[in-house]
Amino acid sequence: MHGAEQSSVELAIAPALREAAPLLALGVVRASVQVAEHDERLQAVIQQCIHGIVQTLALPQLPDLPEIRELRKAFRAAGKEPSRYRGSQESLFRRILQGKGLFAVNTVVDINNLVSLESRHSVGTYDVAQLSNPVIFRVGRPGESYQGIGKDPIDVAGLPVFADREGPFGSPHRDSARARITLSTREIMMVIISFSGPHRLPESMQRAVDLLRTYSGADTNTIKTAVVE
Repeated sequence: MHGAEQSSVELAIAPALREAAPLLALGVVRASVQVAEHDERLQAVIQQCIHGIVQTLALPQLPDLPEIRELRKAFRAAGKEPSRYRGSQESLFRRILQGKGLFAVNTVVDINNLVSLESRHSVGTYDVAQLSNPVIFRVGRPGESYQGIGKDPIDVAGLPVFADREGPFGSPHRDSARARITLSTREIMMVIISFSGPHRLPESMQRAVDLLRTYSGADTNTIKTAVVE
């Protein structure tokens, strides 16, 4: 796959979601990768990040972080109660601040979580081979659901979701099993979801690129980045 031409992924934001979340912007990173089960160097970087979070944040502060506050506002405007459907970045922070740590999954998923913690945005990473065009970031429709990763089916009605021709496959809450990253994944699309505007997205995207190159063998010739507003 390395050096091969990437398949095209068309990604857009639906007008109804734009209305619910006027500051919404997406930082998109595409790359061909070599997913490994574990990397001790990456885990050391993650543990350093966790140490910094524990030293500087407490659970009661999470709702006041701008990135989490704006996500909660967007969830509520779209139709989901954020106290029941937390953003994925808030869930990561809560695990850390409750002393539960993070699960190591594979190098790409672990990078996804590190970028989320550092940027304080929800981040989703998807196996491009499992997707079809066009991909729309929209509000989930009544009756829509998907099988979560290691979870029961997730009701996504009223939740911001990424959807292709087969239906929803991801959200800033929890992603689906369909497009999850596995050791056989060869091409990824990482999306940094900012409900608080695009101003810090280029920095976070570059950080993701650097991590993917270092710990997941991302081929420099295949890396593509874009901000979608």
